[in-house]
Amino acid sequence: MSPQDRPVLIAPSILSADFADFGREIRAIEDQGADWVHIDVMDNHFVPNLTFGPQAVAAFRRHVKTFMDVHLMISPVDPSIEAYAEAGADMITAHVEAESHIHRTLQAIRATGCKAGISLNPGTPLDHVEYLLDEVDMVLLMTVNPGYGGQKFIASGVEKTRRLKQMIGDRPVLIQVDGGITPETAPAVVAAGADVIVAGSAVFRAARSRHPRSTVPTCARCVTPR
Repeated sequence: MSPQDRPVLIAPSILSADFADFGREIRAIEDQGADWVHIDVMDNHFVPNLTFGPQAVAAFRRHVKTFMDVHLMISPVDPSIEAYAEAGADMITAHVEAESHIHRTLQAIRATGCKAGISLNPGTPLDHVEYLLDEVDMVLLMTVNPGYGGQKFIASGVEKTRRLKQMIGDRPVLIQVDGGITPETAPAVVAAGADVIVAGSAVFRAARSRHPRSTVPTCARCVTPR
């Protein structure tokens, strides 16, 4: 299957949504074709920002009808896994940089019944996950340094995606790419092998620029490669 024919999942990040109206924003992106809803959990320790705790994620769950993708940018991870699973996560992704015993972390995620993902920062080499590929459902490659939305795409992420695709081989492991994804940058990472595209600003802010009287995104698939 060619990159042009391969289905690509779109996972808008609600980090760029209207914080005063999450329920309406989530319903809008799903109505407009979002496959997943991506939740960026930050702790102001592992990354320089503070976002959503388990209670907030549980509140989001009431509105999410598709698939809730919870990206934990926190350290330590293990003490919080059960709480985010109970909040309704379908996938929990932990950073390989955040735990010393990452196999144990992945096993703990799977023990809750959630799918398990592993994430790498832009400066973390792929060999850090090579021996984890049989333990995960997804590898998330960050193409910005995590912590804030709206950053510029780091171009080396394209080659990193291509190399990861080769490393995965025929394993049933998804590649997710997150950071600086726009209609201009998405085609390159999809061609390199990305299965899931995370976009925040490109979905929410672009919609507001077109429709300044509305805070609701009008097209969750505006970053999909044509």
